[in-house]
Amino acid sequence: MGDKMNQKSRSELRINIMNILYQISIYKMRHINYNVDDIIKENVEIDSEFVKDIVYGVITNEDEIVKQANTYLNGWTIDRLGFTDQAILKIAIYEFLYTDTPKIVCINEAIELAKKYSDDEVRKMINASLDKLYHKLEEKNGQ
Repeated sequence: MGDKMNQKSRSELRINIMNILYQISIYKMRHINYNVDDIIKENVEIDSEFVKDIVYGVITNEDEIVKQANTYLNGWTIDRLGFTDQAILKIAIYEFLYTDTPKIVCINEAIELAKKYSDDEVRKMINASLDKLYHKLEEKNGQ
């Protein structure tokens, strides 16, 4: 029972993370100074290591995450996606590469977010790119 609760709360927290990353993208685009901790506090009532880890992880590893996204987006680049879609993809790729969250959970969570917040076309692109990255990583680990 406890585990189910944990999953649910993490899914909800990913929505907060998506919103935080979205907000940061807007601030960057508008050249507005921001404090990451303040944005986190505005979006999450509780003090969550999970949220901080992912938000700071995405920010710190953004170049690598963008590189991976662009590799698997099939002729697209991540900056052509809306900020919400970018956030969903960045969260999933970050979790893929830098956390021990099971890959299938990363994909499912991203698809659930995309179903709610992205259009169908983008959802398919997110799914396809994560699928390709997943198989690439599996190949690498298998050798």
